Amino acid sequence: MSPTTASTFLSPVADDMQQVDGLIRTRLDSDVALVRQVAEHIVAGGGKRLRPALLLLAAGALGCRGAACHELAAVVEFIHTATLLHDDVVDESQLRRGRHTANAAFGNAASVLVGDFLYSRAFQMMVGLDNLRVMRVLADATNTIAEGEVLQLMNCHDPDVDEARYLDVVRRKTAKLFEAAARLGGVLAEATAPLERGLAVYGMHLGTAFQLVDDVLDYSGAAQETGKSLGDDLAEGKPTLPLIRVMQAGSAEQRALVRRAIVDGGREDFAPVLVAIQATKALDFARAAAQREADVAAHSIAGLPSSDCKDSLLELAAFAVSRRS
Repeated sequence: MSPTTASTFLSPVADDMQQVDGLIRTRLDSDVALVRQVAEHIVAGGGKRLRPALLLLAAGALGCRGAACHELAAVVEFIHTATLLHDDVVDESQLRRGRHTANAAFGNAASVLVGDFLYSRAFQMMVGLDNLRVMRVLADATNTIAEGEVLQLMNCHDPDVDEARYLDVVRRKTAKLFEAAARLGGVLAEATAPLERGLAVYGMHLGTAFQLVDDVLDYSGAAQETGKSLGDDLAEGKPTLPLIRVMQAGSAEQRALVRRAIVDGGREDFAPVLVAIQATKALDFARAAAQREADVAAHSIAGLPSSDCKDSLLELAAFAVSRRS
């Protein structure tokens, strides 16, 4: 199973996603003009909306649908979008999904503050559901994500970051919200503890696979497909898995090249670094790691009853590795 587009396997929750999109637009409304402008810029940017879809698929696999699922899916998307707004400021990014980032269009201050608005609006909506388990899962997740963002900042320009440190950041910064989204589907469905735990494990490993492939695409993707500039991670001095692999398996000359590139940042060494990555088969190494994560994700939901939603969760794990954008 390796669908070419996300819409292929989101069909079981397509109607629900329309409800969520409408809810997102409604809940983004504010009487502050700049909040509305930045929010509209974000909504117009699109995106796969994978995290809310993951919550809906997890809940749907256990027979749970309805307004609470829609509301919580929108909450998850707001939290994700807030982290993107803040990330783009920290990374000084100019492009996301092929469009100017909010910070490029409106400035850093507006992006940070609207990110804060999205976090607080998400927690307003969450409180409205009056479910302590939901609040605990999301409070823990947002705290872990913030720690992951700080850890990533500490790792930048550090050529001694190893695979374990890199994966620690991925699990916290990226995979934690996938984990929370999948777990919350089980919480809303009042799943048994083993099923809820299996969904959480699925989300964690799915999110890790997605990030590993994102890191591969930074050295192999086409800008028109990924919506970002090739080599952004290198320019920011981020020691991602392809670079870590060169440091493990490359020659002394290749290791010295990558070490300098991580320390200095910028794109000046991109071409020779890419040659080193290709020579050490570092992208194949990273994709193989992503495949292992996806396999663990798929195995962890074996206990779910058969359904279209379960099939979609399995297809989503395959898509995480096979995608090209």
